[in-house]
Amino acid sequence: MRVWIENPFDNLPIEGFRPQRFWLMADAFAASKHDVTLWTSDFNHTTKRKRVKGEWSRAKGQGAGEKTLNPQLSTFNCIQIPSIPYSKNVSVRRMFSHWRYAVTWEKMARKFAAENGKPDVIIVSTPPLSTGAVARRLAKEYGARLIFDVMDAWPETFERVAPRWALAPLRRIAKGNYLAADHITTVADRYIDLVRSYGYNGPATRFYHGITIGDTAADSPLCRAACSADTIHLAYIGNLGRTYDLETVVKALETLPTATLEIAGQGEQEAMLRRRAAENPRIKFLGYLGEDDMNALLKRCDIGIVPMAPESCVGVPYKFADYTRAGLAIVSSLGGESGDLLKRYGAGLSYRAGDAADLATAISTIAASPEKYRRAALELAKTEFSASAIYAAYVKTIEALRGVN
Repeated sequence: MRVWIENPFDNLPIEGFRPQRFWLMADAFAASKHDVTLWTSDFNHTTKRKRVKGEWSRAKGQGAGEKTLNPQLSTFNCIQIPSIPYSKNVSVRRMFSHWRYAVTWEKMARKFAAENGKPDVIIVSTPPLSTGAVARRLAKEYGARLIFDVMDAWPETFERVAPRWALAPLRRIAKGNYLAADHITTVADRYIDLVRSYGYNGPATRFYHGITIGDTAADSPLCRAACSADTIHLAYIGNLGRTYDLETVVKALETLPTATLEIAGQGEQEAMLRRRAAENPRIKFLGYLGEDDMNALLKRCDIGIVPMAPESCVGVPYKFADYTRAGLAIVSSLGGESGDLLKRYGAGLSYRAGDAADLATAISTIAASPEKYRRAALELAKTEFSASAIYAAYVKTIEALRGVN
């Protein structure tokens, strides 16, 4: 099959970050001998900077502005789509950037198809919503199977900053995308319920965020020496936007005199966290880390924090895979599916969102017997988040949809 995969948000390994969902997905299709093209943005959504270009080379037959990975670095094409930068995740400029990205993708995709062949399958991430109409047109014109991979609840997640009625146009776009799909895949069961609420009755399958397990989990120490000396090391990694209730984490730390907190990420709360780190020697703010530095951080910590605000629409976040692969227990404010996973495996504890005392209690409970929780976390990673298993199953699901044996 000729498979196109589109997602503007994931980090790329050549930027020094671990491979994420769509890179791993593309690699799995390529490993099954399919002709794969991964479409992404030339703007890094996480760092808010244009992507590096030193490792990219022009592929034969490609037009100006199209860049593909050096064959030694990948088994598939990876094309960057020129995009308009934005500084805030919730902003009009970001919405405009997504619209322009979709327009440019359609132009580049048509040219690419004319020169390299039409796709048999088009897999499109949502968010953003803007690429959906493009994918629908291309799939219809090329006779391709169309799959939407739901990463987050859009526009529902914006109900925390806008009245529900104001999001009606975005709901119409989302509904049009879902109803046009031949198959919908999601990163959490709750998103299957979401697409069903729009009237979608076709096939839908959940595939958690996968992560390469390898030796990281097998070699991860199950209890640091510092932990046995009554010190517990906490980590938070990821976005520092307002959806993440990091103020509550800092307040909880202040009541735990033997705990330390290391924070890695970028976002709107960065100034506040740098200030708190300057005031408290038990808090370290590290900024945004590459893969090697991130692995080193997780190896020296005991508990990973997932401090989502109550209105969050997140199902099972990337953080669950990152933390558990490194053998960290998890303390999370997410209920539902995430809370059920922690409870089922005994890999951590939940706390009431916004409640610093409840968070401190959960941390203290894990600190009393960390090895038990950390062993369970490793089991959770190996069982639920193994990239090799998840994306091999993803490929088989799409092959069956296309009638490929």
